[in-house]
Amino acid sequence: MVPTELLADVRTLWDYHDLRHEPRRCDVGVGLGSHDLGVATRTAELYHEGWFPRIVFTGANAPTTVERFPRGEAVHFREHALELGVPDSAITVETAATNTGENIDLTRALLAEQGLLHASVTLISRPYQQRRALATAQQRWPEAEFRCAATEQSLADYVESIGDPDRVITMLVGDTQRITRYAELGFAVPQPVPAEVHEAYLRLVDAGYTGRLIPS
Repeated sequence: MVPTELLADVRTLWDYHDLRHEPRRCDVGVGLGSHDLGVATRTAELYHEGWFPRIVFTGANAPTTVERFPRGEAVHFREHALELGVPDSAITVETAATNTGENIDLTRALLAEQGLLHASVTLISRPYQQRRALATAQQRWPEAEFRCAATEQSLADYVESIGDPDRVITMLVGDTQRITRYAELGFAVPQPVPAEVHEAYLRLVDAGYTGRLIPS
């Protein structure tokens, strides 16, 4: 589990990134590829609940996913959704994206070909990726309307499901840095960062969780 002395700071970052959007009927659900197969599970659940009639799974591989998903994230996500009863006719895969910006850009281009440039979209991601995904999508696909969704579980349950607390903390720290850094680079819409979030981030960096930081 998360070390006790770090728990408050980790929870602060967790709560910051979890946007807790209420579901809304959309044109399409976009499952963002990652190491977390729970994204595909949640996408299938929302499809079966009737929140969108079609799905795009997007993602090639990153260094953290190539061993788990050797045929690509989107391909494995599609196969998992099929196992959960989503019809193949409802799923499109985008297999070239290697980061969140490309997830958005390539999905936008794919849906524009289908007349859905101005779509309403539910972005399904890891719980702690929601804020960054939304900020990226609003910058790179301004014609669309977005909601965010993720597996609904506590920090403790999520860490248990991943089985690697250090990995979760490292990813949380990396995503927190990217909120500010990507806005500075023009990759994403700026987001408010409360002082308590910034301070928690700095303490976790000082504690050594720097493996997902990008150079300043």
